[in-house]
Amino acid sequence: MAGLSVETEDVAQRLREAMKGGVLSFPVTSFAPDGELDLAAYRAYLTAQFATSPGAVFPACGTGEFSGLDEDEYRAVVATTVEVADGRLPVVAGTGYGWAQALRFARIAEEAGADALLVMPHYLVEASQDGLVEQLRRIAGGTRLPLIAYQRGPVTFTPEGLRRIADIPTVIGLKDGHSDLDRLQRLTLAAPDGFLFFNGAATAEIQARAYATVGVPAYSSAVHAFAPEIANTFFHALRDGDDATVHKLLRDFYVPFVELRDRVPGYAVALVKAAARLRGLAVGPVRAPLTDPGPADVAELAKILDDGLNLVGAVRQRV
Repeated sequence: MAGLSVETEDVAQRLREAMKGGVLSFPVTSFAPDGELDLAAYRAYLTAQFATSPGAVFPACGTGEFSGLDEDEYRAVVATTVEVADGRLPVVAGTGYGWAQALRFARIAEEAGADALLVMPHYLVEASQDGLVEQLRRIAGGTRLPLIAYQRGPVTFTPEGLRRIADIPTVIGLKDGHSDLDRLQRLTLAAPDGFLFFNGAATAEIQARAYATVGVPAYSSAVHAFAPEIANTFFHALRDGDDATVHKLLRDFYVPFVELRDRVPGYAVALVKAAARLRGLAVGPVRAPLTDPGPADVAELAKILDDGLNLVGAVRQRV
């Protein structure tokens, strides 16, 4: 990476340690039954989440319905996360759209006290490597916060593109959602020492072992948003080489969950919120264009959740 400032290197180092020690948590955003932002419920939800010792927290990202938040709501979500985190773990806020709008959110996150930004894929258009690099340059030029690029959808970096974004002084890492391990291996080999990589596949635990084989052991966990007992057990089993536990959780919880998730577009977020509600957490509904699951899918989700909790010796609060 290009010479990092002391501040940027400090954030990068905190994230390196976070990736080794705990799950990377992607919390949902709490809404009231009428769909309005519910900060009191969100604060209580985060307090419960942080009691389970995640390594870092990524508010207002995909699981947190970034695309459904206006700027005032985004400010409130990030500021509340920073307040509850109280310096105990890194706070990496989501930003995105085109570079101009991404900068508006970036500056809000900076003012709210976030430590870094996850730059989610831009809106709609296809782009060349020159354009993808310039997008990050423009965002980096307007905020002091370190950036993690997220390749998914229309964003795909080549090894040369990766080297170019790594030369931007505040770009510290890449989150991958394509799950093309051949391409990802080439990217990890092209990256400078110290560059951070994250497994950003949907329900990332499913592919965590495969990602680890190409040098990307860190992953985001949406499951932590509703079942930290399961997410933490899986994380430690994977880290400690407990293949029997990893296999059991994949077979009896994660695969059934993913099979249900894949039935309806948007269930990667909507099922997470529904599962959180099944745990008695006041997170509310999803916002359009996402849709909440119907009764039959909720009943199936409850069975999958109970099976997963039973595997790790936990139970859900009945609601």
